[in-house]
Amino acid sequence: MVEIGLGLALATLGAALAVALPGTGSAIGTRIVGQAGAGVATESPEKFGMILLLQALPGTQGIYGLLTGFLVIMGIGLLSGLQPVGAAQGLAILFACLPVAIAGGLSAPAQGMVAAAGVSLIAKRPEEVGKAIIFAAMVETFAVFGLLASILLLRGVL
Repeated sequence: MVEIGLGLALATLGAALAVALPGTGSAIGTRIVGQAGAGVATESPEKFGMILLLQALPGTQGIYGLLTGFLVIMGIGLLSGLQPVGAAQGLAILFACLPVAIAGGLSAPAQGMVAAAGVSLIAKRPEEVGKAIIFAAMVETFAVFGLLASILLLRGVL
C-alpha cells in the first residue's frame, strides 16, 4: 500500500488547480458571450450559429485544464494504483500545472469579452464573422502556450 504523503498531496493539488481554474474561467467566458449572444439572437435568430461558435471559444481553456489534470492523475496512478511521489516531485508537478491553470483561468474570461464584442460585430455586419473569430482566437494563443508549457514541464517530472 502506498502511503498518501506530501508529494502526492502536492501533485493532486496541481491537478485540481489545472482543472478548476481554467474551468471556472471558461464558465465565466462562455457566460459573457452567451449573455451578449442572447440579445442578438432575440432580434436575429438566423445568427445563432455564428454566435454559438464564438461562445464555444472560451470553453477550450477548460478542456486544456482537464487534459492537464488527466495527465497528472494518470501519471501518479490515482486511477490505477498510486505511485510513490516524493515531496520534491509533487512540488514540481504542482508547479508544472501552474502555466495552464493561470493562463487558462485568466484568458478564458478575457476571450469571452473579446468574443462578446465579436457578437456585436456580427449583429451589425454578419459578413464579418471571420474577423470576430480571429480576434477571439488571438486570446486563445496564450492559453495554448500555457498548455504546452505544462505538458513539457510534466514530461520532465512524471
